[in-house]
Amino acid sequence: MIAACWIWLHYSNKRLPSPRPPAAPIAQATQVVAEPRPAPARVLPQTAPAVAPTPPPQTTAPPKNEVARTEVFPRPVRDVFEAQLALARQGISPGSLDGFMGPQTRAALRAFQRKEHLFPTGALDPDTEDHLLLAAPPYTTYTITTNDLARLQPLSPTWLGKSRQTALDYETILEMVAEKGHAYPSFIRRLNPSVDWTRIVAGTTVRLPDIAYTNGNAKAAFATISLSGKVLEAFGANTNLLAHFPCSIAQRVEKRPVGELHVAVIVPNPDYTFKPELFPESPEAWQLKTRLIISPGPNNPVGVAWIGLDKAGYGIHGTPSPEQVGRTESHGCFRLANWNAEYLLKLAWIGMPVYVEP
Repeated sequence: MIAACWIWLHYSNKRLPSPRPPAAPIAQATQVVAEPRPAPARVLPQTAPAVAPTPPPQTTAPPKNEVARTEVFPRPVRDVFEAQLALARQGISPGSLDGFMGPQTRAALRAFQRKEHLFPTGALDPDTEDHLLLAAPPYTTYTITTNDLARLQPLSPTWLGKSRQTALDYETILEMVAEKGHAYPSFIRRLNPSVDWTRIVAGTTVRLPDIAYTNGNAKAAFATISLSGKVLEAFGANTNLLAHFPCSIAQRVEKRPVGELHVAVIVPNPDYTFKPELFPESPEAWQLKTRLIISPGPNNPVGVAWIGLDKAGYGIHGTPSPEQVGRTESHGCFRLANWNAEYLLKLAWIGMPVYVEP
């Protein structure tokens, strides 16, 4: 069981007439007089007008010295969304994908620029565009299954109700596919304007960002957490950047530990122990006289991953509200989007140093 901090819960074709020879003169009663002319290649019946077949869709062939941009990868990114996607595929997370240039995207661009020895402007400038390449098509499709639908369940609004659930799984298909695409639910809606999210059935196909983090087999040498930047970064043995994630920190300054900590425990898909004494602001906590065990799941208070630190009550973990990471604050722990917390599990090891900086 994980005795963890709770997060602070508070985006014409015109039909062209077929080429036909000029119409023959109207026949007299006894004889047809016609000008000699070449026979047409094909004689169509005179009882109906000839109609040209509908031409196939037109495509524009690229110039001889240029290959079609949409078909060749890798290629430079074209817009903010593609920049976010290319960064995230390298483990440099701009937060939930939304296609807008916000502070978390700028922070991710600066991390990438430092990694590539570019001036860290935080802007999608020409030098960055030359280095930030999209290695594969940006979108994929996902087909909803009966298993996906079977996972859905309402989330109780109370601690006692949560403790009675068999799992704290997804409430909606939109929530589930948004996490698969590392994206805001509103962005997934924009990608799928014809989908009625209230009537999803098995076999429904949706469009998602095609994102998969790089192989996490290599272990990190250490991690840093910037309290002022609200960023967690993991580095390799040669101080090469392996991961960059937005991170929520403690609301109260006295609960922000500064200095060297170490990973003490690593738990995928953890449960959570609710301790009423840690939530004095909760009227329900005042009434509860016992601790509660909350089942695992993506809507568990610590999400789908727990990396405990060697300071009592502190850890790095996921969250049921990835869109709020780096924008709201916690009771003391370091909170990441579920997909980033899962990736960090692969990089971390027992004893790994974690340096918390002001």
